[in-house]
Amino acid sequence: MNDRDKMIEKQMEVIRTLTQNNLRRLSSDLFGGTGKESHLSDIDKELSKIEKELEIKDAEMMKNRKKEDKEESKEEIAPPEKIEDLLKELHSYIGLENIKVEVESLVNMVKVHGLRKEHGLPTVDMSLHMVFSGNPGTGKTMIARLMARIYKSLGILSKGQLVEVDRSGLVAGYVGQTAGKTQAAVEKALGGVLFIDEAYALTYKKEGNDFGQEAVDTLLKMMEDNRDDLVVIVAGYDGLMDEFIRSNPGLESRFNRYLHFDDYTIDEMLQIFDMRVNGSGYTLNDDARDEVKAFIEKENDDPISFGNARGVRNLFEQVLVQQANRLAKETEITRESLMEISAQDIISASKACHDKPERNDASFEIAQLLSEMRAQNKEDVSDEQS
Repeated sequence: MNDRDKMIEKQMEVIRTLTQNNLRRLSSDLFGGTGKESHLSDIDKELSKIEKELEIKDAEMMKNRKKEDKEESKEEIAPPEKIEDLLKELHSYIGLENIKVEVESLVNMVKVHGLRKEHGLPTVDMSLHMVFSGNPGTGKTMIARLMARIYKSLGILSKGQLVEVDRSGLVAGYVGQTAGKTQAAVEKALGGVLFIDEAYALTYKKEGNDFGQEAVDTLLKMMEDNRDDLVVIVAGYDGLMDEFIRSNPGLESRFNRYLHFDDYTIDEMLQIFDMRVNGSGYTLNDDARDEVKAFIEKENDDPISFGNARGVRNLFEQVLVQQANRLAKETEITRESLMEISAQDIISASKACHDKPERNDASFEIAQLLSEMRAQNKEDVSDEQS
């Protein structure tokens, strides 16, 4: 029985008690000592009727609860996927060559670790928490989701779900609320992976009250208390993640596995665009593909602002809008025209992307934030030494 069911059951019990008490009090006030037993009998009958209705509702509630519990247990006992299938999926991803090597090495290490245990040989404690660093759109969330499934396949995690949060999902704005908010996020992730995006924001101290450190302290304690069925992956920009891990000895001791996500190359981003086109039932002629390549080459001067695969996805979505606008002006629309993406669609999409509000210089902002974090960390060390 979960907390919601307990609350409902308690509410039903309160309603039942209040109903009984109110009816008996009413009968006593109206007919007590008057000898009008027939009226009391009518009220008792009405009370019995209400009690029977409550019993029926209780039975329905129990039936629904059993159904929900059965569905939840089905989810929990879902068999793990085969590790061979998961590795095959990993290698089907475009790019990420160094990540594929790192993940395979980790899988091999976990397998050997398990075999040594089976043979009664000594084993070294493994920390499976990970640090993902790289620019936006380089596949960090996608790989985190796959790692949750891999860890379940290897028997490390019981459920294999991914719970994704950022600073706002862990830190509250008032004293005493952050620990509870962080605890709730971790409890939701038990049996799987807690993925904290832009984790460096937790330890970057801003003006006024900031409870990021309280979130980190709560997280570290819960990682220790649930180390047998919880993996935490923290992610963010290069440099900023290094400063984040170094900001706390507890973080340094628990996160010692780093995966760096390189920016996608132009050819890889073209492959990603082609994959979206083909997977969505569209066709792209050579002229249109040349326009896509030209757009990516121009925008990718700053991979942080463009967003790698994320930028490609945004371009594709804008292309579909422009294609729909073009088709709306035509009098006859065929199956082929519905599938075709023209060079003009790409040009119009590129223009629409440029017509958006001017973006901030993300690279400059990150460099400035990194400098401020380093200065703050030096101040903290100096304060501790003094």
